[in-house]
This record gives sequence, C-alpha cells and structure tokens, in this order.
Amino acid sequence: MTTHPEVLWAQRSSNTNDERNIIYLTVNVPEIQASTLECNLTSTSISFKTKAGNPEKGFPEKSYAFDLQFFEEIDPEKSLRRLNTRSLFLTLRKKEKKEEFWPRLTKEKVRNAFLKTDFSKWVDEDEQDGVAVEAEDDMEAMGEMGGMGGMPGMGGMPGMGGLPGMGMGGMGDMDIEKLMAQMGQGGGAGAGPSGAADDGSDDGSDDDGLPPLEDVEPAK
Repeated sequence: MTTHPEVLWAQRSSNTNDERNIIYLTVNVPEIQASTLECNLTSTSISFKTKAGNPEKGFPEKSYAFDLQFFEEIDPEKSLRRLNTRSLFLTLRKKEKKEEFWPRLTKEKVRNAFLKTDFSKWVDEDEQDGVAVEAEDDMEAMGEMGGMGGMPGMGGMPGMGGLPGMGMGGMGDMDIEKLMAQMGQGGGAGAGPSGAADDGSDDGSDDDGLPPLEDVEPAK
C-alpha cells in the first residue's frame, strides 16, 4: 500500500532577483531510506517515490508516492534540495520572474488533504521584501534529475550551519584572525564570525501573512 506524504509549500516572488523567485516545498516523511528515493523534477511537474521507516526506532516501513503538476513552469537545473531524517526540502526556482505570487501550487484546483500551506515560511506578497530567503549554503543542486539517491544530510557538516562560507564550498572569505580575536574576547560559541547575529527575520513575519483561501484546508 502506498501512502501520500504530507507536502507543505510557501513561496517568494521577484521580477528582478532569481534567488527570491522561488517555491519552498517540504515533503514530510520520517526515516526516508535514501537508496530508494526517487524525485523526478521537470519544468512542469514533480514525481516523488520512496520507502521509509525504521522499526527499531518505532517507524514501521511504508511506501510513499505523489505526483503534482505545477501552476507555472520552474527551472529544475537551478532548483535545490536538502534531505534529512524527517523530510525532503526543495527550493524550486520559478522560471518566469514576476512580482505576483502564484495563486496556488498546482495547475488545477485540488482539494488534497496532504497538500498544505507552510505557515512557518509563508508571508504576504506585499510583506516579502523585508523577509530573508532560506540560506542555500547547505543545500545541494538538483542537476540532472534521474532520481535523488544518496546519503541523507548531505547539506554540510553538523553544527556548522550558523557560520557563513562553511557550506559545501569550504571556508570562503571568512577572516580567521578576526574570528580568533573575537573568541579570545569572550565571544563564545554563540557569536558569529563577523559579530553579527542572525536577526531571525525569515520566521518573524510568517505568522502575519495568510495564503490564498483556496490553499487552506477546510475544517472538518
């Protein structure tokens, strides 16, 4: 028996900046078996299939699958993914740059109990300019989509997400001498290499904005 996983989505839009013209898509499946994962992305659709589960941790083995047709085209080669033990997170690059949001994720209006708005990432269209986009340092480029096998958690080393320039590309332009000097002055583990803390703006405004009414699941 195949189960449809929970799929959450949110978006940003821009008519000038590709990196802000995106769809956030999160497929929640605990204990994905990476060797069985197939996620085929085209300019108009996504097809997902995997086995998941770990009986020793209390997660029975199940098969998951779904297919969606996008409202408009995306660019698969410029889209990104991150896989961990709880979910597959995708950042899909919209092909056409424009200020307006997509009115919905799918080409056809559907009432799918498994497709939901991601309120943790959603902001209103007119409030998005002041909200940071998801960092891409620890995400992996899709490239040619023939399936997405591989080890989970490929997005960088654990515990290093808070340091800029320390994703897959290495140390980048970080000033080591400056970092050591800050540590010597009591900056501690919570201080960033530049002394600037993350303002958390990516989540700060998400609860203020509501998605289009057609994307909200009706009360049962």
